[in-house]
Amino acid sequence: MTPAPGARARPSPLARAGHYAAEYLPPAALLVALVAGWELWVRAFDTKPYVLPAPSRVWDAFLETRGVLPGHIRTTMAESLLGLFFAALIGVGLAVVIALVPFVRRVLYPLLIVSQTIPMIVLAPLLIVWFGFGMTPKVIVVALVGFFPIVVSTVDGLTNADRELVGLVRSMGARRLAVLRYVMLPSALPGFFAGLKIAAAYAVLGAVIGEYMGGSSGLGLFITRAQTSFRVDRVFVAVVVVALASMALFAAVHIAARLATPWIYVSKSEEGTK
Repeated sequence: MTPAPGARARPSPLARAGHYAAEYLPPAALLVALVAGWELWVRAFDTKPYVLPAPSRVWDAFLETRGVLPGHIRTTMAESLLGLFFAALIGVGLAVVIALVPFVRRVLYPLLIVSQTIPMIVLAPLLIVWFGFGMTPKVIVVALVGFFPIVVSTVDGLTNADRELVGLVRSMGARRLAVLRYVMLPSALPGFFAGLKIAAAYAVLGAVIGEYMGGSSGLGLFITRAQTSFRVDRVFVAVVVVALASMALFAAVHIAARLATPWIYVSKSEEGTK
């Protein structure tokens, strides 16, 4: 059966496999080379494990702690997801107000920028003093880390909506909320997800910073205990787990973005095949 005129033929499974191999094999090969070089360096120069443990020793430490790691991971991921949710909720709300009310934009936008100059490592202990050692201060830390890129990206998407389309909808009698719902918010979706990806990349790190300052569970507490016992290999285990968790959260947001804005990725794939 021949395809219709103008229709684009779907790539074969072999072509798709080749595409994925070309995209993912080089970084995977580089990672393997770096780990192998790390192992050879430690063995060649007899580096002490409390200075720089070999990857094989880090793997042994992972096997030693695999029974306690899942509980810490669940705590950190719960804090990260809750914080990311509130960051998105607050970020979108602020972005809508800033985009619709010019006076609020002039007053609030500079304060948002100034808020990012406060080191979170300084603010986290204060949040623990105010809210205790439970989950609340960690969620607040994650929300504070993540809401700024969401606000900035969403505001850009709202303010850069198609002016001709906005004018057309208004000429048909639509009020401000209708214009926001049917024109501005859909145009802001790509920017929102761009900011959400940035926030997702830092969400786990924000939770770990909060746990590092005080907590009863989580990867931050795991790192603190490993440092006090001079188990650098276990610190590296936690670092790898944090990196993998951040990648998983970023990938989840990327999948959500593809599902919510499929037209963007379809157009990009068509441009790539030209």
